[in-house]
Amino acid sequence: MSYVFGPVPSRRLGLSLGVDLIPAKTCTFDCLYCQVGRTTDKTVTRRPFVPADQVIEELRQKLKVCTPDAITLAGSGEPTLHSEIERIIEGIQEFSDTRVVVLTNGSLFSEEPVRRAVLKADLIMPTLTSAHEATFNRIHRPHEAIRHQAVVEGLLALRREYAGQIFLETVFLAGINDTPQEVEDLKELIAGLQPERIQLNTVVRPPADPHAKSLDRMRLEEIKLYLGTSAQIVADIPLRDVEKRTDSLARNFLEMVRRRPLRQQDAANSLGLSVEDVEDLVKGLLIKGFVRQQEHSGEIFYLSNEGTY
Repeated sequence: MSYVFGPVPSRRLGLSLGVDLIPAKTCTFDCLYCQVGRTTDKTVTRRPFVPADQVIEELRQKLKVCTPDAITLAGSGEPTLHSEIERIIEGIQEFSDTRVVVLTNGSLFSEEPVRRAVLKADLIMPTLTSAHEATFNRIHRPHEAIRHQAVVEGLLALRREYAGQIFLETVFLAGINDTPQEVEDLKELIAGLQPERIQLNTVVRPPADPHAKSLDRMRLEEIKLYLGTSAQIVADIPLRDVEKRTDSLARNFLEMVRRRPLRQQDAANSLGLSVEDVEDLVKGLLIKGFVRQQEHSGEIFYLSNEGTY
């Protein structure tokens, strides 16, 4: 089984080599807006879901043939659920200077071992959507053991202990957490966290739940102005504008599926790749939400999600 996917173009990180540490869809949350789909295993129990040694070795081999801007621990679930994430971060840094990023929902940082496990990462990107427990619960549908206040306290503790950069993602959903009061209270909460950047996001690809509605650009611009100079809008940026160094295979694959649906074998023939290589490429694009799959006559076809950007 492959645990490394990409590189894929990232709206925030340039060319990102993804590491999937958690089986789909294992998470502490079941977020309305998740582009990976509904959580099927909601848990707060940490364990070595995938073998750390294999992850590290696969990354070592992958980096011989590509030069990403970032190695991102994320994928199909909450990466801090992996009980050996610290060992994986340290293992990567033994053979690579590429910055290691942890893309997390921030739900487990109230636990000191979890905070300690990510302290050697170069960048941590947690999520915070509301200062209010009811709104938090409505958006994230967390595991019953998770409380909003504990999540906030965990993020504050991480800020005190972590010497690297924190880019805080705030996902805004129309009619849920975009009211003036919600934004005002969230701003006050964010001030205590002092992230290097506040990254404003909304629904730009098909969400797990149709109740997740995107904000229009004008409202996002208003919120950005209100939150201050560290805020930036990361939503609704077309793939082609993310990085001029976008991985050519990913770009070529996306160009093909924009024209017509493709099977894996079709893509392999067109790109001159093995079916296994195409599986690796497509996995990253599926997780990022750039493509979707659809069954027809017993075969799986890949289609573009370009219309949702």
